Amino acid sequence: MKSFKKTLSYTLLIIACATLISCGVMRSSHYSSSAVQYLYPNQDDHIETPSIPRLSLPLKIGIAFVPEGTGKSRTLTERDKIDLMNKVSKNFKSHDFVQSIELIPSVYLREKGSFANLDQLRTMYGIDVIALLSYDQTQFTDEGLASITYWTLVGAYIIPGEKNATNTMLDASVYDIQSRRMLFRAPGTSHIKSKSTPINLSEQLRIDSLESFKEASEELVSNLEIQLDLFKDKVKELPTDYQITHKPGYTGGGSLDLSIVIFLLSLLAYWLWMQRSRRA
Repeated sequence: MKSFKKTLSYTLLIIACATLISCGVMRSSHYSSSAVQYLYPNQDDHIETPSIPRLSLPLKIGIAFVPEGTGKSRTLTERDKIDLMNKVSKNFKSHDFVQSIELIPSVYLREKGSFANLDQLRTMYGIDVIALLSYDQTQFTDEGLASITYWTLVGAYIIPGEKNATNTMLDASVYDIQSRRMLFRAPGTSHIKSKSTPINLSEQLRIDSLESFKEASEELVSNLEIQLDLFKDKVKELPTDYQITHKPGYTGGGSLDLSIVIFLLSLLAYWLWMQRSRRA
């Protein structure tokens, strides 16, 4: 009887400890890069005034990640960034008004580089337009909310666990470099939940981080396609806001080459001559 009471007391004590553990401690980590801080680091000193974009088709487009601030932990490696930029580039490549895509390494973008840095990239890579990718990711960890319980002959043996949540926002801002004008933007978001033990917490958070970026990039690519179509319609509806010219040899999507037009007119003339000959 005494042994049973002793076991019961231990069990109740462990359950009470488990209850305290379940209250847990919340930890969070936050990583971000900002296109606004990169382009307009000193708004009080000088504000760039956008002019009318003069877009010469087909366009040479650059894609780059905005630099993170000094001292901030990098949640994305350069290889991760290249993989994400490749996904975005596939969306641009499907359009005939795009001549080429350049994936620009992070080393060529300076923190708070602003449009002076973009001018350098324009000269270096020969690009007309750049898609600046920025992100904001927060990871939360509730210690004790996912406790693992093992029942033994003497009661419950509890190993505190971790309950994780990862929220990510990925944003693409497309700028005409020369005019300093943002043409359009497209966002992508992701929310991921997972569980882990304290031993593999860091590994699980890393996996969640990359998976969340992957989900956000997929949504961004879908939204980017929509925004591209809307932008093309906007250019047609507001011709005074955008000046479009064609580079030599480019006729534009859906346009007919002059030689094809002449050939078709010749066929039409021949058909009309044949009809007149039969009637005669």
